[in-house]
Amino acid sequence: MKKAVRRTLLTLTGIATVIVVGLATTTVVNVVATESEKDEIETYGQAVSVDGRDMNVLVTGEGPETIVMLPGFGTASPVIDFSPLIPDLADDHRVVVVEPFGYGLSDGTEKARTTENIVSEVHEALQSLGVDEYTLMGHSIAGIYAIEFAERYPDEVRAFVGIDSSLPGQPTADVELPIGLLVTARNLGLMRIIAGAADGGYIPPTYSAEDREQMHMFTNRNTLAPTYVDAMSRLGETFREAEGKEFPDDLPLLLFVQKQNKTVPEWLDLHERQAASVTDGTVIPLAGDHYLHHTHAEDIVDGFLAWEAERQPSE
Repeated sequence: MKKAVRRTLLTLTGIATVIVVGLATTTVVNVVATESEKDEIETYGQAVSVDGRDMNVLVTGEGPETIVMLPGFGTASPVIDFSPLIPDLADDHRVVVVEPFGYGLSDGTEKARTTENIVSEVHEALQSLGVDEYTLMGHSIAGIYAIEFAERYPDEVRAFVGIDSSLPGQPTADVELPIGLLVTARNLGLMRIIAGAADGGYIPPTYSAEDREQMHMFTNRNTLAPTYVDAMSRLGETFREAEGKEFPDDLPLLLFVQKQNKTVPEWLDLHERQAASVTDGTVIPLAGDHYLHHTHAEDIVDGFLAWEAERQPSE
């Protein structure tokens, strides 16, 4: 009996030792890799001072109309993420891609990641750039921020174009996330391993190898950093505060939406109802996943340009 117990204890001790050594190794590797990647991340855009910190924006194109692009939650690099859309939109528009604090090359911040603060900060960046009239184009949670934008700055927002955008009252918005566990996994270097094994996760092979590698590094840099964690911890609050809110009824809406969402079967119906709540609302269903702009960039650009042309005053 004593020998059996001893063997069991030795085995458990050996397993524990392997785990401890393994985690110590992944932690050190993560710290060293993160530090070395700082010099490998390529810069783009320009820094705008907002609330004493740098917010990164990319401004391209010189058309008479301006499109302001807002990312979905946790997008590691909004500029790279939107890159399938930017060149064609910039042919005849000024395109402004905003990287809110904690995203892309922007600084982090200790200010609470509430809708009110995020919208105020993005608006301050736009004001610094002299952008005071624009179409908002946003992915995912940007649909919630866009309602706040339209309410607060009705003389500036000319229309909203949603790319599978979030909306008030959507199901599953209040799901509790294991934030503490995720942060621990990041600090131990496990998230780096998971991201590597997933080969970029949501980054499709249609992106260049360079963009994919850059997105990997941005993911390691920004995902589950303090600003990201604060925003994640407030997601439920963000959706609760948006309950019952709608876009102004005179704001044109164009919503590109997943044709079938297996998690939320009523997803398309919810967006059709949102479009019906305004005088000029259009829904274009697309067969794809949540990141429609990764695989349907041409459809989105063509659909937007046709929709916009229909609303241009005739000469």
